[in-house]
Amino acid sequence: MAAFSRVCLPIVIIFGAVAFITAAHAQAPAPGTPAVEADLATHGLTVTMDQARIMRMPPRVATLVIGNPLIADATVQAGGLMVLTGKAIGSTNLIALDNRGEQLMSVQIRVRPQNDAVVQVYRGVERETYSCTPTCERTMAIGDSKAFFDTALGQSRARDGAASSRGTAAPR
Repeated sequence: MAAFSRVCLPIVIIFGAVAFITAAHAQAPAPGTPAVEADLATHGLTVTMDQARIMRMPPRVATLVIGNPLIADATVQAGGLMVLTGKAIGSTNLIALDNRGEQLMSVQIRVRPQNDAVVQVYRGVERETYSCTPTCERTMAIGDSKAFFDTALGQSRARDGAASSRGTAAPR
């Protein structure tokens, strides 16, 4: 009997966990339902700086308004999806309107800093920020010294310009 218990008990636990997860998933409210909208209104949305988050919008969204586009950006995609991108640390709001200008949703957005693998180096009172994933590279952060920030910004712009330029044929 003890051998039977040792074999069957783990199987029963696994089946119970699967049943619990399946039931919880089936009971979760679908995006765009009043329960989800109430949760968004209460808790808002959080996104990490320089990262995107995808979420389903309520039906009929035609326009998104961001209170401070320096903090976050949002775009409506096909199928009722929204891409929310954190641009700077802080908070702002998002309002979704239908094609008649009726407000469908209003929610607070909080953009949090990237804490993973970010290193700040102080040289006296001058600060430099590096992203160490896995090697440390310069990155820009509000509060960095002007010289460091301007150098990193110039390099970033040069890289972006090279990446977005259309290639030309090499001279013959």
